[in-house]
Amino acid sequence: MNQKQPTCLIVFAKFPAEGMAKTRLQPALGIAGSARMARKLLLHSIEQAVATGLAVELCVSPAPNDPCWQTLDLPRSLLWSVQANGDLGTRMLTASAQALTKFEKVLLIGTDCPSLSTTVIQSAAQQLDSCDSVMIPASDGGYVLLGFKQTHERLFSDMTWSISNVAAVTQQRLVELDWSLRILETLHDIDEPSDLQYLPTDWLADYTITD
Repeated sequence: MNQKQPTCLIVFAKFPAEGMAKTRLQPALGIAGSARMARKLLLHSIEQAVATGLAVELCVSPAPNDPCWQTLDLPRSLLWSVQANGDLGTRMLTASAQALTKFEKVLLIGTDCPSLSTTVIQSAAQQLDSCDSVMIPASDGGYVLLGFKQTHERLFSDMTWSISNVAAVTQQRLVELDWSLRILETLHDIDEPSDLQYLPTDWLADYTITD
């Protein structure tokens, strides 16, 4: 039997196509500006992930063989997978279950949180040495990172992902599963114009913000 590798960090990403990326930011940044912000967030997230030294899997839509991904000049060390059909919960469950066949621990992140740094991700990974699961909540009520050593459909099924209690519901379900949980400091996703205040100070230098 092949020995499992330690930890896989799965980054869920959609290609930052103009008109389809970060649409809720369009009132402030415009269509082109929102796409550029989505691209910057994506590249920053991947850079921070790769710098952790963990195995990094980019779970993407569209599929990895779509030519669009060749335009981003991404690190060759990345592992690639395609997002499963279905809602976000189905996609996360499928990706984590597949990864856990090869890895002992899995961390799930998106590309919306510029303050999810290499150091923060490494700290979260270390929590799994002594806990069953780890979470970094988002200020909007979701989470920016979820990690575990086993997965369960209860964490992802029958969840309304667009509402503000996703983290709280997930925490309750972890209690029901009797998994120990370490909760780290809450961070900010960049989804709405009001979230732009949480960007690094130099990120908006090339943008014209519309009130």
